[in-house]
Amino acid sequence: MDGSGLAAMDRVEFDAEVAVLGAGAAGLFAAIRAADLGANVVVLERNRRPGVKILMSGGTRCNLTNARGLRRLEVVSGPIDAAYNPALCRGTRAIQDAFGPGGPFLGPALRQLDVDRTVQLFEAEGVATKVEGNGKIFPATDRAVDVLDALVRRLGRSGASLRGHESVESLHPDEGGAGGFRIGMAGGSIRARRVVLAMGGRSYPGCGTRGDGYRIGAELGHGIVATRPALVPIRVVPEWVASLRGLSLQDVTASVQERGGKLLQQRREAVLFAHFGLSGPAILDVSRAVAHHEGTEPLDLSLDLFPDQSREQVDARLQAACRHGRATVASIVGADLPQRLAECLVEAAGIPRSRTGPELSRAERMRLVRAMKGHPLTIAGTLGFEKAEVTTGGIRLEEVEPRTMESRIVPGLYLAGEVLDLDGLIGGYNFQAAWSTGWLAGEAAARAVRGGGP
Repeated sequence: MDGSGLAAMDRVEFDAEVAVLGAGAAGLFAAIRAADLGANVVVLERNRRPGVKILMSGGTRCNLTNARGLRRLEVVSGPIDAAYNPALCRGTRAIQDAFGPGGPFLGPALRQLDVDRTVQLFEAEGVATKVEGNGKIFPATDRAVDVLDALVRRLGRSGASLRGHESVESLHPDEGGAGGFRIGMAGGSIRARRVVLAMGGRSYPGCGTRGDGYRIGAELGHGIVATRPALVPIRVVPEWVASLRGLSLQDVTASVQERGGKLLQQRREAVLFAHFGLSGPAILDVSRAVAHHEGTEPLDLSLDLFPDQSREQVDARLQAACRHGRATVASIVGADLPQRLAECLVEAAGIPRSRTGPELSRAERMRLVRAMKGHPLTIAGTLGFEKAEVTTGGIRLEEVEPRTMESRIVPGLYLAGEVLDLDGLIGGYNFQAAWSTGWLAGEAAARAVRGGGP
């Protein structure tokens, strides 16, 4: 912008130097960072209070981030349940890897706000943390409300103004050479020099999310990758799955494949049986393949109940166990698996419940081994956005400058969080992306209007 443009901009009366649209994870961090750098910041939130989705996350425990992204991590393996330990770390690459093709885009944001600094920020606000299995970092109190309270305190101390019950309906760049934006709301409008669009996605609409950020982005000329539910439970057809509702298995490999055999996605983690089908971390992670599937080939979900053993090893153990005694096959399988599950697997393999070990034929044994190592379950869909933890799809990453989060389509507009086409695995990764992109967007917007800062 030339000198005359700056002069014109200075003569215009703005309501805020930086307006942040949305007070979720990304929006709160953007506002805090921008205000800390001296910008006059206003946050507009559709709900009465900020961070509603934060309160619901992680089963109301809020999985803040993941210890695999700590810079000093050498190895994180097996269940961990201890106080936060900076000695357990591996660097930002582990966070990027969780986002697949979108991971490289996150590099600059993670360099500005990595996992170490994120944990330090929360602990400085009195939120002690702990590390659990697979590196998941939670507040030590297991209370998401403590996380949100800390953010609200930090926001208040930054000097940013939070306005609830403000539903943003439109966003237009101001005309006449003055620059800035006019933000239309149900009760009027305000003007801001810079805008951070952090209105979230379409997941958990009960939190007040409607996907308005996608509409606003599209109206401003941004391309939108089709949005679909991600990290969402999967519905499967066999009735015996529903009969196991409430049962959980801690170490299972879940796979989604086309009926023709093409593997689409695989994840080893915990699985939970439910009345509609399957949930749990492994299922939520592979649900992305279901959401993105556009072919006509039916999809199957298979569960490998013994991921550390080959089919040959499982078969050998089963043969050995069946040689002696008169125990039923279901009882033999039940020695290694929950009895209810063992009975269902025997039935799924077409084996009579009365069949004893010595009576088991080779063909029956092969079917049973297959059931334990990956019996295909027909997928009937997902539970949709109502139960999805994140949205896959959104504003195209190639239209956003990753070093600043500024739009390459609309100068002065910055984008952060779930509104972007950026979604990762379960385990705190998506929150870290929200914290980091929000932080970088707030910083870049503030520096643009303040001409620098600490």
